[in-house]
Amino acid sequence: MTAVTGGTGFIGAHLIEKLVGMGEPVRALVRHEYAFGKGVETVRGDLAKGEGIDELLRGADTVIHLAGVTKALRREDYYAGNMRATENLAQAIAGKRVRFVHVSSLAAAGPGDRGKPVTEDAEPRPVSDYGRSKLEAERAVRKLLPDATIVRPPVVYGPRDRDVFQLLKSIAKGMVLEIAGGERRFSAIYVEDLCQGLIAAARSPRAAGRTYFLAHPKALSWSEFGAAAARIIGRTPRVIKLPVAVAYAAGGCAEVWARISGKPGILSRDKIREASCANWVCDTRRASEELGFTATTAIEEGLRETIAWYRSEKWL
Repeated sequence: MTAVTGGTGFIGAHLIEKLVGMGEPVRALVRHEYAFGKGVETVRGDLAKGEGIDELLRGADTVIHLAGVTKALRREDYYAGNMRATENLAQAIAGKRVRFVHVSSLAAAGPGDRGKPVTEDAEPRPVSDYGRSKLEAERAVRKLLPDATIVRPPVVYGPRDRDVFQLLKSIAKGMVLEIAGGERRFSAIYVEDLCQGLIAAARSPRAAGRTYFLAHPKALSWSEFGAAAARIIGRTPRVIKLPVAVAYAAGGCAEVWARISGKPGILSRDKIREASCANWVCDTRRASEELGFTATTAIEEGLRETIAWYRSEKWL
């Protein structure tokens, strides 16, 4: 039995579908009533409050922890949804014969020096509250569950994603906003590849106590990403470059609106701090050597599948 947190999210939904397709019984922790379909048992609970965890773990031999907070109205919300929730889950697992895969983020490691990919053993240098909260969650896992496996994905894209979708929607409308100051390179991974990597991490004995970056081995720039998407969509968007100070101001305005509406958005000063960094490229060799995992979906192929799904669902 594999227990999954965050199963109603973008990555979690894909992971559960893949596990069920492999014939794996799955139990998912949900906050609200949710219908996954055959092969998935649900448990109501809240990790930050410590609710539903014992029932989630009953009979489970593997836990893949995807739940977390990527957008927040307040700094404290990141720590509640990422660090405290993870700590509560890890405390409940401590002492049990359960394989634990904690899905963190490249943001926990922070960006690398220009021209050099970040390695798993590099000293973490997160630049955002989101990244710092994910790093604190990693540290709680290492303290309570030394044999746990930590996975740090970079940008994840694919069908159902709502974050990278904002860029694709802008391209489809014919205009793209970029932060001025030169090219910014990053690692990315197609969601189906990531799910394969998570399952490999959960099943490999070599992964115990290890940390991995799961990403396509070829990094790219946002202009390359946008150009590939534009070719598939069939548009040539106008690119408007914003000075960093203007981008920060826009992030601040977005935060004010988020507080008024009560709904956190993708744009904030925290996200601008991340987006302003020039190098979000990670080294993927450890996952290849120890897990036998390599993300094989090239950006053109992944974007083609993703855009086709958005169009079929009338998102684009």
